Amino acid sequence: MLVRLLYASRPVAPLSQALIDGILAQSLRANPPRGITGILCYNDQLFMQVLEGGRDAVNDLYNAIVRDERHREVRLLAYDEIAERRFGGWTMGYVNVGRINPALLLKYGEKPVLDPFAWSGHAALALLDELIASAAVVSRGS
Repeated sequence: MLVRLLYASRPVAPLSQALIDGILAQSLRANPPRGITGILCYNDQLFMQVLEGGRDAVNDLYNAIVRDERHREVRLLAYDEIAERRFGGWTMGYVNVGRINPALLLKYGEKPVLDPFAWSGHAALALLDELIASAAVVSRGS
């Protein structure tokens, strides 16, 4: 059974490009054998990530993220059984939200900033769909 999990968290320390590169490299290495795909959005104050795959694999990875000392305030925003993947083309695609037009963020929230803690899970997923359609997602993995 396939599931889609969306969560948000805040980094414990300021994000560096080296940290993001490390997270993405780990995802590219570890996710394919588990059958996990997804997308990571980040800025210097938060992570927002979708994980898709088998229920056990996604749950195990999410539980590891909750225990990961690089994260705080981990919040589950959406969890659904799905018939097909939205993010199947990405081992772990990513978007630096700091580079997105603020008008796009204003479409989904009260202010022109990414704040998944104040958004519904559906609004956050709609933003991610729009980012994919606009080719804002990079690091397409196999």
